[in-house]
Amino acid sequence: MTRANFIKRKDGYTLQLEQVGIIPQAAHVFEGKSIHALNAALAARRPLLVCGEPGTGKSQLARAAAKELRRTYIPFVVDSRTEARDLLWRFDAVARLTKAQTLGALKSPEEEVRKQLHPSNFVHPGPLWWAFSWRGARDRAKRISGRSDESPFPQADDADSERGCVVLIDEIDKAESDVPNGLLEALGAGQFQPEGQSDPVVAGGQPPLVVITTNGERALPDAFLRRCLVLFLDLPSGKGFTKLMVLRGRSHFPDLAEPVLTRAAEIVGEDRETAKGEQIGPIPGQAEYLDLLRAVADLEPENEKAQLEALDRIAAFALGKRRINQL
Repeated sequence: MTRANFIKRKDGYTLQLEQVGIIPQAAHVFEGKSIHALNAALAARRPLLVCGEPGTGKSQLARAAAKELRRTYIPFVVDSRTEARDLLWRFDAVARLTKAQTLGALKSPEEEVRKQLHPSNFVHPGPLWWAFSWRGARDRAKRISGRSDESPFPQADDADSERGCVVLIDEIDKAESDVPNGLLEALGAGQFQPEGQSDPVVAGGQPPLVVITTNGERALPDAFLRRCLVLFLDLPSGKGFTKLMVLRGRSHFPDLAEPVLTRAAEIVGEDRETAKGEQIGPIPGQAEYLDLLRAVADLEPENEKAQLEALDRIAAFALGKRRINQL
């Protein structure tokens, strides 16, 4: 059995992450609880279910773990239309219909038609297929497309895959219960059977680290939960919240003065307590805090006094979201 590589950083270590899209470069602060949970999931070869309110860094944890472990990062965002099969493989029915029409027009021999229209010729590897068997998924994608470089992860190569993959299944609670139930065999036994294929896809080599996030909007099946380790990312209240936000704010914006980091945390913390008392969401958290700091840093890049004044001017725009649900 291949021995997993573990995260050896200490509590409070900050890892700089690459910029994604229009959002500036982010930083992730590895805390002791998260490191222990990731290492436990790696050792137990179980998915890590990360729970907590939005904006606590659940999704970013997977990306940071992939960079720290030097593994290929495979993200998948769940929505209300997601099916369990989407994470395993995708059957291209449109391509098969088009091929059938072409073969019919060419009056191809029946044997050739059966060969060309075999379902396995239209099955594309999904995220867990790539994570379980990188070379197998690459060969399947190459056979379907005819391209040697066919891969949804162009930054990764065979050398990367030998260190394993980190799969992010983001916001699984957005989907119906059929999705987690449909992943029981893949996540529990490390294998699944694609349509039209005689042999199952079996996880080999370095087992993948699967990180699954939930905001708790929908209950998850017990059978699914039994196959996971669970990490709760809770935000403290009062001075604990301020201290934690200042720590994370400093890692993202090292040039901002301590009073600015602290004042922004206090503003968000006070509004959090008000939102909890009103029992109306969304409750502001780390995302709103970082948005405030990012805006202040760009609006007033040099003057601390001006930054503090800017906080008071723009805070309402970052924290006024729950008013929409009161209209």
